[in-house]
Amino acid sequence: MYLCLTVLVWTLVISSSTTAFAEEPLTGAGLRCVAPAVTSPKAAVQSSPSALPEAPKPHRFWDGKNRLLFSAVAALSAADFGVTHMNLANGGRELDPIVRPFTGNTATLAMNFVGETAAVVLVSYLFHRSGHHRLERMTPLANVSSSAFAVSYGLSHR
Repeated sequence: MYLCLTVLVWTLVISSSTTAFAEEPLTGAGLRCVAPAVTSPKAAVQSSPSALPEAPKPHRFWDGKNRLLFSAVAALSAADFGVTHMNLANGGRELDPIVRPFTGNTATLAMNFVGETAAVVLVSYLFHRSGHHRLERMTPLANVSSSAFAVSYGLSHR
């Protein structure tokens, strides 16, 4: 069951990763290469703004790609919580030194994973607001890959 879920999530991540890093292309009007004849430094300063390429259209933060990525982050975080809780109940131990202090109580362990998911969304939002759209998409992808590894490792070492 868990292996099927992991394979399904990895398939979704891999199929969406080629478009997750794509920037929006410039329009055809912005690709004109016109070199104005500059005779004086004053003329260079007064060049027309139409010679500049158009900026890519900004996308909304909660677009389809981010919703898919954050859904994958939440699903794998929940799966990681479930596998971790199951392994701890059967006498296992937490290998992540950052999460280890939260393993004494189920509620604190759950809050750790909820906080981790919220932190991924927050960091991605901060990248979005500052114009770093590739990092905005890479942040949840990095978390998805690490959580998928943690779930796979936890299931194989029960």
